[in-house]
Amino acid sequence: MDKGKLYIVATPIGNLSDFTFRAKEILENVDLVACEDTRHSGILLSHYKIDTPKLSFHSHSGQAKVDKIMAYLDEGKDVALISDAGTPGISDPGYVLIQAALEAGVDIIPIPGPSAVITALCASGLPTDKYLYLGFLPVKKGRQTIFKKIAASEHTVVFYESPHRLRKTLGQLGEHVAADARVVVAKELTKIYENYYRGTLPEVLTAIPEKPKGEYVVMIHN
Repeated sequence: MDKGKLYIVATPIGNLSDFTFRAKEILENVDLVACEDTRHSGILLSHYKIDTPKLSFHSHSGQAKVDKIMAYLDEGKDVALISDAGTPGISDPGYVLIQAALEAGVDIIPIPGPSAVITALCASGLPTDKYLYLGFLPVKKGRQTIFKKIAASEHTVVFYESPHRLRKTLGQLGEHVAADARVVVAKELTKIYENYYRGTLPEVLTAIPEKPKGEYVVMIHN
């Protein structure tokens, strides 16, 4: 029996209209959709009237869940992997399943679409021919090392940050980078409150609310 295929399907990062025709077709026709959060993904699937069975697969799922999905693939069933938003495998646990599938000889088929990194960079106005993506910065250990790495980079650096750490991170970053470093902070991409804060670090910190809300992508070029 041939193994099933594992589709890596990108989903909207905010605006549900950013869903591609191909992504919808794939999710309608696979045997199982592995979701980072079935409740969150259920909103998207319900919106597009997709009733394919769902299975949760997140950072705390463990090996048992990987084995369960692999069993589907071994039976010749096709599985689509989606994250809460954007492209699976980027700052989410998808790579664990992808690695297991590759080792088992399963065909991996990416279905491209939204990505917060690319969406933010293309509108940033910063150089994008080369960039360094750091995902989410460490909460405690290793932060100073990361800040030094950012300060030493010759390319645009991009990372994600939570709202309750955003101002603290920017303040700490200001202790390492040049005073005239160009900074862009993108807020709530593709959503109704989408916004961009541009300028030097002090200018951006002044513009950002004292208690930020939403999701943020931070970009800096020395």
